[in-house]
Amino acid sequence: MKIKTLLLGAIASTAMAPMAMAERGSDGNVSIIYWQAPSILNPFLSGGTKDVEAASLVIEPLARYDQDGNMVPYLAAEIPTVENGGVSEDLTSITWKIAPGITWSDGTPFTSADVVFTANYCMDPDGGCAQVTKYEGVTSVEALDDLTVKVTFDAPTPFPYGPFVGGESPIIQAAQFADCMGAKAPECTEENFNPIGTGPFVVTEFKPNDVITFKANENYRDPAKPAFATVTFKGGGDATAAGRAVMETGEFDYAWNLQLAPEVIAQMEAGGKGTPVAGFGPLVERIMLNQTNPSPDLPEGERSTAQHPHPFLQDPAVYKALSMAIDRPLLVEIGYGQAGKVTCNWVPAPTAFNSTSMTCDTQDIDGANALLDEAGIVDTDGDGIREKDGVPLKIVYQTSTNAVRQDFQALIKEWWSQIGVETELRNINASVFFGGDPGSPDTFQKFYADVEMYANTFNGTDPQSYLGNGLCDKAPRPDTQWQGENISRFCNEEFDKLHAKLAETAGLEQRAEIAKQLNDIIVENGGMIPLVHRGRLSAHANTLGGVVLNVWDSELWNAADWYRKTGS
Repeated sequence: MKIKTLLLGAIASTAMAPMAMAERGSDGNVSIIYWQAPSILNPFLSGGTKDVEAASLVIEPLARYDQDGNMVPYLAAEIPTVENGGVSEDLTSITWKIAPGITWSDGTPFTSADVVFTANYCMDPDGGCAQVTKYEGVTSVEALDDLTVKVTFDAPTPFPYGPFVGGESPIIQAAQFADCMGAKAPECTEENFNPIGTGPFVVTEFKPNDVITFKANENYRDPAKPAFATVTFKGGGDATAAGRAVMETGEFDYAWNLQLAPEVIAQMEAGGKGTPVAGFGPLVERIMLNQTNPSPDLPEGERSTAQHPHPFLQDPAVYKALSMAIDRPLLVEIGYGQAGKVTCNWVPAPTAFNSTSMTCDTQDIDGANALLDEAGIVDTDGDGIREKDGVPLKIVYQTSTNAVRQDFQALIKEWWSQIGVETELRNINASVFFGGDPGSPDTFQKFYADVEMYANTFNGTDPQSYLGNGLCDKAPRPDTQWQGENISRFCNEEFDKLHAKLAETAGLEQRAEIAKQLNDIIVENGGMIPLVHRGRLSAHANTLGGVVLNVWDSELWNAADWYRKTGS
C-alpha cells in the first residue's frame, strides 16, 4: 500500500506542484465528503472535529499551524513573541497586530472589535462554549486600536497562544452574532448555520447532517484565490462509501478520516482514481469512563452530573481491570495496521510529550480477574456478573456507527465478559453523536452511558489547552448547554493545580515533564482508557492539486490553495 507517512514534520501528501491558476473560481467545483456530517458551522458550540473543519472553510483564526506544526499568521500580520515585542517581558500579555485590508465576506472591515467580541462570546459563563479551555487564565481582551488586540492573563503565561490560534479558535463577526450571547447562543440558528467569515468560501446552503454548498468569497484577501468557484460538502454515509467515492469511482475529490482496515484502503487505492495520505499527530482512540451516574432512573438534568458519582467506575480495581483485559495490539492489527500504534497515553505526540511511565501492550485477563477478586468485587449470585456494593458491573458502551468501532466494541465486550463485566453495546449515527445539540440525549458530550469510545486531537504542538479538558470546571452540564470538553467529568485537585503550574512554566523540557504528569494522572485515575494512537488517514483525487495533509490543524487548512490539475 502506497500510503505516505507523516512523522512530526514530514509532509504527508503529494508534493505541491506549481499552480497554474488563472483566476478566482476558474476551476469549477470541488467535492468533499465527510462521512461524519457537520451539524453546525459554529465550532464554539460543538466539540466535533467534523464541525470545526467544515467551519474552517469560512471562519478563520488570527494564526494557525502548518503541516509541520509551525505557527503561521493568517489574519494577523505576524506571530507575537517576546523578541518582537508582541509578548510582554513578564509574559502576562500578548498583543496581536491584525493584517490591514482584511474584510468579512459581506464587505465590511475585519477589526479588533470582532476579536474582542469573539473572546467575550466564548468566555460568557452562560454560553457553554466548547472551546473555553483556549481562554484559560485570560482576564481581559481589549482593542487598543482597530488593528490591535491585547490579551491579558492572570499570571505569567509562557504559551499565550490559546485564544485565536488554530481551527478550533476562529473569529466570528461581532455584528452578526451580537444577539447570540450567553444562553441565546444555541438558539441562533441562522448565525450558527451561515456564519459570515474571512475565509476562502461563503456558505450558500447548509442542510444539517447532510450537504453544505459554498461559493468562493468575492472579498477574500488574495484576489487569485480560491481556484474553485464552488464547494459541495457532502456529509453522512460511512467511511467505506467515502473512500470508494474518491479512490474508485472518482465521484468526490477529498474524503476525510477513512477509519478503515488497511486491506480495505489498499483495495480502494487499486481503483486508480485517488491517493490515500496518512500522518501521525496526537489523535488517540480511547474509551472515556463516566465518573458520574448516567442512570435513566435519575431526573433529567441530574444524569451524568457531578452530584451523582458513578457506582463503580471510580474504583481503581474496576477501571484498571477493564484496561488490563484489552488486547491493544490486536485492535491495532484489525483496525489500523501501519496507521495505528498501541498507546497507553492521552497525549502520545509530539514525542517530547509522550509519557513512558505506563505499559499496556500485553493483555492480562488473569491479572484483571485477580485484581477484582482482591478488591472483593465478586459474583455473589452465580450469574457470571461481578458486583460492587451490591451493584452489578453492567456497562452501557456507546460509540459512533463505524465498522472499525463496531469491531472494537464486539471484541472488548467479549474480553470484559471474561472478567465478569456485562456490556450492552450502542452505536449512534456519527453526525448526531459528535453534534452539539443540547436537546439530544445521544451526544458524546451529554454522555448518557457508562463508557464511550471515540478519538480526538488538538491543534498545534503544545497540549496545554487540550490537557485543560481534564479540569474540574470543564465538565459538560445543563448550565453550560451540555458543552465542555471534560467528557468523563474527571475531577482531581492535584490535576487542576498541576495544570495551573504548566500554564506558568517556560521551557520545552519542563513543560513536557508537567504535561506527562498530567497525562498520567488522568489515565491512572480512571478518566479514560487509551487504546490506539491513530494516524489521520484521508484520500484525495489524483486530479486535485495543492493538498497538504495537516495533522496539527484543520485538514482543510489550505483549501484556498487547492486547484484542479490539468492533463491528469
